[in-house]
Amino acid sequence: MPDPLSFPTVRKIGLSLPGVEEGTAYGSPALKVRGDLLACIAIHKSAEPNSVAVRCSFEERDALIAEDPATYYLTDHYLNHPCVLARLSRLKEDAIRDLLHMSWNFVTAKKRKQRGRSGVGR
Repeated sequence: MPDPLSFPTVRKIGLSLPGVEEGTAYGSPALKVRGDLLACIAIHKSAEPNSVAVRCSFEERDALIAEDPATYYLTDHYLNHPCVLARLSRLKEDAIRDLLHMSWNFVTAKKRKQRGRSGVGR
C-alpha cells in the first residue's frame, strides 16, 4: 500500500501548474497563483490533522463532499469560505492533481473576470 500523501507531494504537484508559487497562509505552507491562495495546510483547530484546504466554488465543494464525505469535509470555521477540506490520508496523487487543477481553474477564472472588469488587457 502506498504511503499517504503529505503536503510536500501537494506542493510538488501544485508547482507544476502555470503561475503557482510557494507561499504562506497564516504562517503555514501554502500554494498561491499570482498571490491568490490555491491550497494550504488546514491549520485551524477545527480541521483534522493532515488535512489540506483547497479553494473551489461552493458548488464544487458541495459536490465533492456529497460524492466522498470520507475524504472531503467542512467545519463551521470554513463554512463561508470558498474551499473544501481534504484528508490527505484518503487521497491518491491523481485525485489531488484533479483537485488542484479544479482549484487553479477557480482561482484563475476569478482573476480573469477581475481583469475584464478593470479593462486591463483590452
